[in-house]
Amino acid sequence: MSILQRYFASEITRAVLFVLAVFLALFAFFDLINELRYVGQGGYHWQHAFFFVLMSMPAYAYELMPIAVLIGGIYAMAQFASNSEFTIMRASSMSTMKACRMLASIALVFVVVTMLIGEFFAPAATKMAEAMRMSAQGASVRKDFRTGMWSKDTIRENGQSGKVIGSRFVNIGELLPDGTLRKVKLFEFDTELRLTAIVSAESAVYQGGNVWRMDKVGETMLRRGAKAAVPGMASNITSKKMDSRDLVTDITPNLLSVLFAKPDKMSAYDLAVYKGHLADNSQDTAVYEIAFWKKMVYPFSVMVMMALALPFAYLHFRSGGISLKIFAGIMIGVSFMLINSLFSHVGLLNTWPPFITAVIPSSLFLLSAIGALWWVDRH
Repeated sequence: MSILQRYFASEITRAVLFVLAVFLALFAFFDLINELRYVGQGGYHWQHAFFFVLMSMPAYAYELMPIAVLIGGIYAMAQFASNSEFTIMRASSMSTMKACRMLASIALVFVVVTMLIGEFFAPAATKMAEAMRMSAQGASVRKDFRTGMWSKDTIRENGQSGKVIGSRFVNIGELLPDGTLRKVKLFEFDTELRLTAIVSAESAVYQGGNVWRMDKVGETMLRRGAKAAVPGMASNITSKKMDSRDLVTDITPNLLSVLFAKPDKMSAYDLAVYKGHLADNSQDTAVYEIAFWKKMVYPFSVMVMMALALPFAYLHFRSGGISLKIFAGIMIGVSFMLINSLFSHVGLLNTWPPFITAVIPSSLFLLSAIGALWWVDRH
């Protein structure tokens, strides 16, 4: 690494980390104010609120990294321009292409850091924070629906393997912080979608190996082809109660944690697993496919933001103060976030290919960066 590249890297990294720290401090302040409403509920106290806010920071760092790189890069470039350093660099035979290569190598480091945060640190920290808050409050996870959370599963001859002999709809009333399920109901159908069994359980605890141990079980079996609530068909229905029963299913605690999470807060791996689960059960995967490709493409938007920062080095101080350039960077960053979110909804409504939906916002801003570089290099 040359002395010039080390100088670029140190100045840009310092500026990016400063901007990121300011943003995180601002979001932490607002989150802490928001957490005040939970303090005093059950065993939820101040230390829990501080811990929850702290564990929320990796997710914010992932979301804000492109904007921090853009603003930090603009600040560093504007400083070079105001001190005439960039002019001296260009006079010393540094071409625009060489500057682009140096910034690309610096941006690549931020891309890797963003990937690691988004794939490992942010999802784990978010799950830990949510579990801590529920445990402290003595609460449980519920879906927004009054009937609980619903999921579809496949029934096979030998549990997880063998021929498909039917399908199962699983209703979970509550998910406790320790992973225990409460108020579980199963509706089982044969391959012709005829109801064959209704099973209810007070609770279910995961035993490992895709097996759940259900307690206080009530089971109603319908003979193949029988229809419920038809006069004279009572002999085709049998009911029994059991203290416990094992359930073999593809739905695991890891998958349940995915079901209760927002797609944009999940890791690419979790999105791929859940997307495969939906596809195996013939369910719509569009939302999770778009979220998956956004998760794959989003870190590379850091390089796009760095490319957008470079043209500001060509603008002399008389063309506008540093504060004006930073304001322009903030507006560009906010526009990118809005457009990125907008295209997710537009792509879903218009059934665009998920990869195209995820890559269009970054592509538009990359073309803008190329156009801006071409203009400043010629003028």
